[in-house]
Amino acid sequence: MIQLKSERELDKMREAGRHTGEILLRLRELAKAGVTTGELNDVASAEISSRKLGSSFLGYNPGGAPPYPGVLCTSLNEQIVHGIPGERVLVDGDLLKLDFGVVFDGFHGDSAVAICIADDSNELVALQAATLQSLYAGVEQMLPGNRLGDVSRAVQDSVEGSGFTVVRDFVGHGIGRSLHEPPQLPNFGRAGRGPRLREGMVLAIEPMVNVGEAGVEIASDGWTASTSDGAMSCHFEHTVAITRDGPEILTKVAGSH
Repeated sequence: MIQLKSERELDKMREAGRHTGEILLRLRELAKAGVTTGELNDVASAEISSRKLGSSFLGYNPGGAPPYPGVLCTSLNEQIVHGIPGERVLVDGDLLKLDFGVVFDGFHGDSAVAICIADDSNELVALQAATLQSLYAGVEQMLPGNRLGDVSRAVQDSVEGSGFTVVRDFVGHGIGRSLHEPPQLPNFGRAGRGPRLREGMVLAIEPMVNVGEAGVEIASDGWTASTSDGAMSCHFEHTVAITRDGPEILTKVAGSH
């Protein structure tokens, strides 16, 4: 069942979102050539500890997957989502996706950002811009009375209108006391279909966009998802509350996308 959050619960989710956004912003500033993905994970872990938060990701094991070993997902280039941080050194030309979440007083925040490492190539900049644009196209449809399919279709139209491809194997989701709650929020679909959006719903919207085909392959680690054709992929995400005044992005902080 879709859980509607009370104003008191939304206040806790606002705090979870603020912490998520602030930490992710710091990681974005640190993500430069010469830094390892493991070092970024260590910074994220230290921030979680210093703020007395919980990690949404560490140990997470849905559907019998191996427990996730980090507090941060670090997906590079053709990796779409769920890349595991480690010894990989960032180099110029990398497209890094950071996906991150924390728990504050029992409630989750979840957000992701894509970073071009010292690269202003037309293709990467266009892919990054198109993915971010599609996220906000979906957010604009997150109004009480609209249907979930209105959000999905807006994302799809934006992505495909920019000449890129929507990943269909992974979707956005409801969020609250659990990291993943009903409903699922695909990045493709038909307008006017699906559950009606209601005040108090909170959704994590996260378009995943490929340069090439939509196909996905999962690595032997049980987590890292990559494009089947090896083409670049991009990912942005925000946690958004449906309010009477429209969508409220809980994970957006000053200086963030």
